[in-house]
Amino acid sequence: MGNKKYLVVGAGFSGAVIARQLAEQGYKVLVIDKRNHVAGNCHTERDSDTNVMVHKYGPHIFNTNDENVWKFINIYGNMKPFVNKVIANTEKGIFSMPMNLLTLNQFFKKKLSPSDVEDFIKIKQKKIPNPKNFEEQALAFLGQELYYNFFYGYTKKQWGCDPKELPASILKRLPIRFNYDDNYYNSKYQGIPENGYTAIVENILNHKNIEVKLGQEYNKKVNSAYKHVFYTGALDAYFDYKFDRLGYRTVFFEEEIKKGDYQGNAVINYCEEKIPFTRIHEHKHFAPWETHKKTIVIKEYSKETEREDEPYYPKRLTKDKEILEKYKTHAKSCQENVSFVGRLATYRYLDMDKVIAEALAYSEYFLAKTTAKTNFKGEIFSDNI
Repeated sequence: MGNKKYLVVGAGFSGAVIARQLAEQGYKVLVIDKRNHVAGNCHTERDSDTNVMVHKYGPHIFNTNDENVWKFINIYGNMKPFVNKVIANTEKGIFSMPMNLLTLNQFFKKKLSPSDVEDFIKIKQKKIPNPKNFEEQALAFLGQELYYNFFYGYTKKQWGCDPKELPASILKRLPIRFNYDDNYYNSKYQGIPENGYTAIVENILNHKNIEVKLGQEYNKKVNSAYKHVFYTGALDAYFDYKFDRLGYRTVFFEEEIKKGDYQGNAVINYCEEKIPFTRIHEHKHFAPWETHKKTIVIKEYSKETEREDEPYYPKRLTKDKEILEKYKTHAKSCQENVSFVGRLATYRYLDMDKVIAEALAYSEYFLAKTTAKTNFKGEIFSDNI
């Protein structure tokens, strides 16, 4: 297999899974990360004051319909059952999310049954044949009252722009139900790791063929020293922003320690535009199997990503997609031993299960190609799935 190691840039789920799959086939792998911890934005750690397990970069609830992914993550940690029930704090009151029959009955002060609620909503819907943006999609799907109460203000805060500027596809990800099911996800498998996500990623990386170096910045000048590089960082950063910066939203947090139970739920969305934060997380509710006298309350704010910020949510506006195509074309033309994998490197919003599934699939794909002695040159895996 030669003397050269394989380099994985980024110790989140994508990088960790690829490193593990290669290591189990006998390949020596070095994993580096600029942060001082593994697990990327899924990083969890216990607060020293309250002993609450905190999702340091915002809430992460693992959910999937992929049985293979569920089996994989359970190898490395005990997943405890968890049902995500989000609450919406709105100008007209407190409601259950995702929007369900209880939400609709409370909001409209009705006693609608599943058999008649669909016809009721149809009366509220705006007649927009081909919705071209988020607002048109919302009005066509929900009608004006529900849209403005639940989504207009929240969306403006989260994305930093008028909903008319956002693609209609964003709203299609938000569920609405005509029954009393208030489980935020429809996924077959749902849970949160008993000992946190960081412990799971540490276990994935715990292999004799894997070396991990944290707090280490990556410089692509080192690429030639490695057999192949798996890059999971930001695509535009890799190419020194040659074609401009891709648009992202980022978040920042205000943290307080309180006594007892602050809000009675893990997450409450604040939908009014005049309230500056988007939501409040109370992290002890993400581990209902634990008991804590104190609690950590975290307000989440959304803002445009600046040079020193961590990118969170790809905006993928028209300009961004044009810039992305330039980077993808450039990556394919570069004679480098680099593969671009994961959320940031492919400029897509990906849930954890999709990240793991793609990393498993790419590992298999790469190992098959390597066995066939095929060289890899500037590949972006999202083009192959």
